[in-house]
Amino acid sequence: MCGSFNQFAGDPDMSAPITQDVLTIPRKLPEGGRVNIVGLTRDQLREAMIAAGTPEKQAKMRVGQVWQWVYHWGVRDFAQMTNLAKDYRALLAEAFEIALPEIVSRQVSADGTRKYLLRIAGGHEVETVYIPEEGRGTLCVSSQVGCTLTCSFCHTGTQKLVRNLTPGEIVGQLMVARDDLEEWPVPGAPRDETRLVSNMVLMGMGEPLYNFEGVRDAMKVVMDNEGLSLSRRRITLSTSGVVPEIARTAEEIGCLLAVSFHATTDEIRNKLVPINRRWNIQALLEALREYPRLSNSERITFEYVMLDGVNDSDEDARRLVRLIRGIPAKINLIPFNEWPGAPYKRSSWERIEAFADIVHKAGYASPIRTPRGEDIMAACGQLKSATERGRKSRAEIAAEAAG
Repeated sequence: MCGSFNQFAGDPDMSAPITQDVLTIPRKLPEGGRVNIVGLTRDQLREAMIAAGTPEKQAKMRVGQVWQWVYHWGVRDFAQMTNLAKDYRALLAEAFEIALPEIVSRQVSADGTRKYLLRIAGGHEVETVYIPEEGRGTLCVSSQVGCTLTCSFCHTGTQKLVRNLTPGEIVGQLMVARDDLEEWPVPGAPRDETRLVSNMVLMGMGEPLYNFEGVRDAMKVVMDNEGLSLSRRRITLSTSGVVPEIARTAEEIGCLLAVSFHATTDEIRNKLVPINRRWNIQALLEALREYPRLSNSERITFEYVMLDGVNDSDEDARRLVRLIRGIPAKINLIPFNEWPGAPYKRSSWERIEAFADIVHKAGYASPIRTPRGEDIMAACGQLKSATERGRKSRAEIAAEAAG
């Protein structure tokens, strides 16, 4: 599990019970002046603690203690932080809270995929998906309420952007999933290195690089090795091609990168991924060629949704290979996940396999992604807030997709 127990400034009192109330989450953020600890970086938490009355000389130690209680043990009650003096726990409880998004609904697919509809501040809703696989588990998190990109094949893109998520709302998605999976360690129990949530992908609702600072700060919390402890090589950020932020991602986050590519000509990509009109394929590829060097990262993943008669020809496959030549890469071929009003159809399995064969023979890994969670609308490109979906008729959704 995450972090090491002996990094506490003092050992917790193991006689004090540390309980986990799975799915017991505040229905809304409490009103008043309390600061939510979830999502604060270490520096931000230190500053907030000093402002709340923590002596400056003690602040670094107190941050470390609280950090492990919150992010290693999953504790939500300051009273249970038993290596802190009672009066200091009272001070923390008065100044701070440990608040997560509320689970509105939780659906479990026949294949074990879990989709959470989460309510955040302002009554807005986002979706988070947990995908169990053999030997690992991947959490797909959202970075925005809605999306501004209007990619024509993506259901999320038919929901207008409402706002960016805060770092706490991004980190909170991981903590909610760990609650539901009962993954927090238990004091005194044998150490267990098994991770149900072993990987994270920023591939949910929204364009992460249009919420760069929020995503960056959230990943600082997630990657910290004394807490949630997901390494940067276990985190993949997916972008549709916000070129100016790609170098910043390499330098300030350093995680793995995936790109929603989906077409091999500007004409087709302009229709599928409208951001291409601002930063075309050439500009995007120039930025991607620098990413592995800047981030000391491994290969870049090119995501390519297979659309019947649109981008799935043999010539498209050969052109894709030519375009990415020289970039350490793998190509994820994604069978299109249909949704009500979708203007496209999934390529046939034979066509997808023929495309993959051309890419593979050119020397690139070309796995075909197995659709997961389709029965609960949790597959790639299907996420959309149920509340926002319910505000529009099916005809309106179809009209937006066609536009």
